[in-house]
Amino acid sequence: MSDGFALFDTAIGLCGVAWNARGLAGVMLPLSEGGDPRGRMTRRHPEADEGEPPPAVAEAIAGMQAVLRGEKRDLLEVALDDGAIAPLAKRVYAIARAIPPGQTLTYGDIARRLGDVSLSRAVGQALGANPWPIVVPCHRILAAGGRKGGFSAPGGADTKLRMLEIEGALAPDTLPLFSGR
Repeated sequence: MSDGFALFDTAIGLCGVAWNARGLAGVMLPLSEGGDPRGRMTRRHPEADEGEPPPAVAEAIAGMQAVLRGEKRDLLEVALDDGAIAPLAKRVYAIARAIPPGQTLTYGDIARRLGDVSLSRAVGQALGANPWPIVVPCHRILAAGGRKGGFSAPGGADTKLRMLEIEGALAPDTLPLFSGR
């Protein structure tokens, strides 16, 4: 399987995925306020050519589209190329991937699962650098007290809340930004 990328439509907008022989190399959420998604994918993955995704990647795309339609999918079967990921971040991503759709944890919850609550900031940094949003559902991680916390993807915390709303993780009345949808 040669390195490639593809763009695909979802309920939250145009997303992108890059792959190589080891698995997904990256996932791109929709750009806020336009932008050039092809250019962004090319800059992030200069070795990848736009093309038809191989079967495993096509299945991953279908899974991401299903999650963003509100289907309760965990995407644990999706292979990731995590060869350049630091060991702590790999552990953080494994915990995040195990959060069922419609549920959330806090940065502190993940730090406790890692065995040291003082790692909360490191958890946030790892999640902020997550190359596979949706597949590694960093949007399911909240700040202490259930606050939304940050989200490094385009659209920031509003995108995070939209994804949580789709999954049914938050009651619609707690999301005044999206009331009436």
